[in-house]
Amino acid sequence: MIRNAIQRFMYGRYGNDPLNLFLIGLYLLIYLVSLFVRLGVLYWASFALMAAALLRMLSRNIERRQMENARFMRMAGPVLAWLHFRRAIRKDKEHAYFKCPSCGQRLRVPKGKGKITVTCRSCGASFEEKS
Repeated sequence: MIRNAIQRFMYGRYGNDPLNLFLIGLYLLIYLVSLFVRLGVLYWASFALMAAALLRMLSRNIERRQMENARFMRMAGPVLAWLHFRRAIRKDKEHAYFKCPSCGQRLRVPKGKGKITVTCRSCGASFEEKS
């Protein structure tokens, strides 16, 4: 019954997105710092970030919130893609990763095969690497 009430309340509202998650994470960071530093300005800045995240989440202006999130993702997208790629490399113990010297495409090859010739799928360039 409570779940239905929350679903009815959120109907037509924007909800959560990556920008909100970033704002909430930044809120937590600044709030924790404000606990140790004892600066009121940091406390109020963290409060403003949480208020902004909640207002975005409960907003009915969905098109505007989507535009804000798209702008954020254009700026943060390359950083997030790089972090995702680094995490994949760290978890993948069976492959070695190389960058094509011609086009910059990321290439994955099996580890432990010695010196191999790698051919880029994108531009067709070949180069030798040790896997």
